[in-house]
Amino acid sequence: MRVFWLGVASVLLGAEAGMVFLPGGEFQRGRTYEDPETKVAWYPNPLRDDLPVKGVHIDPFYMDEHEVTIGEYAAFVLARKHRTPPVWADGKPPAGKEKFPVADVSWEDAGAYCAWKGKRLPTEAEWERACRGLAENEKYPWGNRAPKKADARFDATDGPVAVCGVPKNKVGLCDMSGNVWEWTADWYAKDYYASATDRNPPGPEKGIYRVLRGGSWFDKADFLTCAHRTWARPGERSPTIGFRCAKGFGKR
Repeated sequence: MRVFWLGVASVLLGAEAGMVFLPGGEFQRGRTYEDPETKVAWYPNPLRDDLPVKGVHIDPFYMDEHEVTIGEYAAFVLARKHRTPPVWADGKPPAGKEKFPVADVSWEDAGAYCAWKGKRLPTEAEWERACRGLAENEKYPWGNRAPKKADARFDATDGPVAVCGVPKNKVGLCDMSGNVWEWTADWYAKDYYASATDRNPPGPEKGIYRVLRGGSWFDKADFLTCAHRTWARPGERSPTIGFRCAKGFGKR
């Protein structure tokens, strides 16, 4: 019934085609499960950055159903004469891969695309809310069991696959784990969760890196959880990094 209601809300509240509505509310943000590596005192484990677990309220928003595709990004490049990903030979998108997620785009490139569509990058908290699909305390978008190849594109060597090739999460979002890492709006700080506001946290005011979420086609299962955080310099362009856009309810 919850998923049905969300589908009706998406129509009644005027969501843009290809977006999913996430109602406002509170969720428990952070890693609610044990990770044995965090108990190794000498290991400088970045996984400690997803604690403490804390209740966070998020206002209603929309999220793109899937990662921005090569075909969608090519339309933006053509319309705005924006630079192309460096792997596009002669500046042209790879033939036959229009439905694959675009990669090799910087944080600035991703933000420019979202603005062109009248959207924006999701905050890190919005991204985690969307990944969890309104479920509390679950490790992955599909629940707590270990990932299978049918759940997500991961632990591969030959790149991503077309979007929505695996089952959607509980609110209808594709590839929230795997395929490509996704840029978020936030600066990264390892200890941000301890001091963050409990309502629509915007991330630190400044930083060196931007937050990435979701894991990629190249990563192991540990990186696919809804709580896992990593980061990259805003100008980085990598074959493992893409994005999707968000939009506030009644605004960007």
